Amino acid sequence: MRTRTRSKQVTKPPLSLGLAILIALATGACEPAEDPPAEAAPEEPEAVEPGWVEQIVALEETDTSGAIARLAAGDLEMYAAGISSPEILDEIEAEGLEWEESFGQSVELTFNPAGPEFEGTGELNPFAEPRIREAVNYLVDRDYVVEEIYGGLARPRFHPISTAFPDYARVAGAARALELEYAYDSARAERIISEEMEALGAERIDGTWHYEGESVELIFVIRTEDERRELGDYVSNQLEDIGFEVERLYRTSDEAAPVTTAATPSEGTFHVYTGSWVATLVNRDQAANFALYYTPRGLPQPLFQAYEPSPELDELADRILQRDFDTLEERNKLFAEALRLALEDSARVWIADQVVATPRTPDVSVAADLGGGVSGARLWALTLQNRADGDTFRLGTPGILTEPWNPLNGSNWVYDQMVIRATSDEGTKRDPFTGLPLPQRIESAELTVQEGLPVNRSDDWVDLEFAEEIEVPEDAWAGWDPVAQEFTTVGEEHPDGLTARRRSVVTYPDEFFETTWHDGSQISTADIVLGMILSFDRAKEESELFDAAQVPAYESFRENFLGLRITSEDPLTIEYYADNYLIDAEENVATFFPAYAHGPGAWHTLALGMRAERDEELAFSSDKADRLEVEWTSYVGGPSLAILADELAKAREEGYLPYENVLGRFADAEEIADRWDNLAEWHERKEHLWVGTGPYKLVEARPVEGSLVLQRYEEFPDPFEKWDRYDEPRIADLDLHGPASVVPGETTTFEIEVSHAGRPYDPDDIDRVQFLVFDATGELVYSADAEHAGDNLYEVTLEAEMTAELETGATRLEVIVSPLIVSIPSFETSEFVVAPGTDE
Repeated sequence: MRTRTRSKQVTKPPLSLGLAILIALATGACEPAEDPPAEAAPEEPEAVEPGWVEQIVALEETDTSGAIARLAAGDLEMYAAGISSPEILDEIEAEGLEWEESFGQSVELTFNPAGPEFEGTGELNPFAEPRIREAVNYLVDRDYVVEEIYGGLARPRFHPISTAFPDYARVAGAARALELEYAYDSARAERIISEEMEALGAERIDGTWHYEGESVELIFVIRTEDERRELGDYVSNQLEDIGFEVERLYRTSDEAAPVTTAATPSEGTFHVYTGSWVATLVNRDQAANFALYYTPRGLPQPLFQAYEPSPELDELADRILQRDFDTLEERNKLFAEALRLALEDSARVWIADQVVATPRTPDVSVAADLGGGVSGARLWALTLQNRADGDTFRLGTPGILTEPWNPLNGSNWVYDQMVIRATSDEGTKRDPFTGLPLPQRIESAELTVQEGLPVNRSDDWVDLEFAEEIEVPEDAWAGWDPVAQEFTTVGEEHPDGLTARRRSVVTYPDEFFETTWHDGSQISTADIVLGMILSFDRAKEESELFDAAQVPAYESFRENFLGLRITSEDPLTIEYYADNYLIDAEENVATFFPAYAHGPGAWHTLALGMRAERDEELAFSSDKADRLEVEWTSYVGGPSLAILADELAKAREEGYLPYENVLGRFADAEEIADRWDNLAEWHERKEHLWVGTGPYKLVEARPVEGSLVLQRYEEFPDPFEKWDRYDEPRIADLDLHGPASVVPGETTTFEIEVSHAGRPYDPDDIDRVQFLVFDATGELVYSADAEHAGDNLYEVTLEAEMTAELETGATRLEVIVSPLIVSIPSFETSEFVVAPGTDE
């Protein structure tokens, strides 16, 4: 599929894709009667030395065109939304702005699976029936969506794995075959949906579906900030054409969340929603996606907890999640089968992978992630520079504080997480071009895996070894007793001993404990151990913090977790043992740095939410908050803050330490007192309780006004130059040459030239060049690797025996190139006609 690559104005080698362009300046329409006096040239502004921006102001701006106007006027320096509209890109070019390109944003249709009748309304929900959801794949013409709605800045998507990441290239044959099977066929969609609607007891009267005497009206929540408005209208029209009435609810992110992902599905607040996902990094291993998108193990939100996959999909998703395979070939077979089962389930119908642009002013430089853009990049706040004004950076986003912020189960909205990442640090950071982890706070790592497993190392910061057997030490922590509030050991739980498939050993530097939280508290081992405890305790029914929404993910975790132990605190060294593994060695390093799934978490800040949840005044997860009918915990605003502040006063007076049996070994009385004093002073000055360890601290949060302010944290230990090494990612460009027709039984050759920005691509930087052949019936008939033909050239040879078997008619050759230095595969297609030769 062709995608539109835009050029952009540059003032130094660009961080995103594209060529430099010159924007002509408009001149006056009338010539003066005589030459005007020469004006003195304006003085160039003094260059700002490379270094940290002192203050980041994030502002909500829901109108994309309005955001571009504000960028041009100097009211903003960047707009974080991923833009894929050709018209908006024309506006950006016309204003002389620049942008960063990324490939990890996708759009899909999220269905409400509750029913077949909603408990809240008694109305029919057709999408409770998997076969109706599956049929929607045939109802949507993805090629139309890509070309007409996204202007070619997208690629059709059918699967839970992104077409932009390495796993798609690994299983391209199976994926493409399914895509042809589920291609647009509205007549087939209508036939299947009619069969299932009648089976549910509905009837079609005068062209409209009715159930128990009432017309079936679908509530379609349609996002308004981007092309999803047009997409929602298109899908609504398709549904109306086959007999449904559709109520179109146009909503922004703030308005959509309460009635979709955060709502109880059985209440019937929606039937379908125009969902979107942003991969916040180049995802090299998408094994978790099947469990994420189709099972209750995905997220602790009501919608995900309502998923009921088939036993086959549930078992296979968990098996892939646990990496229950011994070879890459076995892994690929499991993926191929899971792709088929995911389409049969279709809890969400994937529509497209987008090529999106993040616009900015020319004076801004930042490291953008090829998957997540700037909003998803782990390094954005560590590399941000505003050459026009080193003091302030104004960031526009489509939403601010969309959902409550808490480290355990708070907001998962991409723009909330973007800002949160600026306040947090990690044990490792992600390379924005390859997705591989790189050391940040850790000093070193050792990885031992069982011999024969398909694990490879790309960077020598990880010491990789293989062993026939990996014994788990008897004194390693293997579980948690919520009543005794104590870890249980491997020796206690497994007296006959345990062996593992993976052992990770991570060591922190000597100066690690000099790291401070934003309230001035020094980091300690207690911060790390609390995270270990919470991994168990919240899923235990006997615990005061039990949350049923944590159980599915915990059960999956327990299938492969075997043990962990802290072998030293000087320097801090942690061992981790498990049976699951990832195919990249760097991905297997467990750091235990106190940054949770949704933000940074110190033991004393988390303790406040834990106390409030224990007393059933607040809850960390939206699912538990709904069940208890209490507030979803927020550390930055709303009614939660008063409750947390009350807990702070009591905890300070008590000298409180959570899980004292265990954490008391790692935090003494002086640390406890200092923590509460520091946090009390922080709350008094900042009026919120969000505390991290990242390069920026949150100093103001104004949910009603839709703004927040971050200020540089001067105690952050890294120099600005640490990550200043990412320029232009070398995405491969392909030029595919070959004959327009092929005679069956004759050998034919196609040539592939691989380059970037007009320069030959080094073959040492290419992992694989593969090709697929689809015959005139659309069936995948052959796949193999292309042969290297010297320099940056590769050849595809279709032998006579193979062409002899091809069906007469239009045939398609698809080529996929997977580089090593970027993890975004490139695609090219050539069509040719298979026809018998003529006698001379």
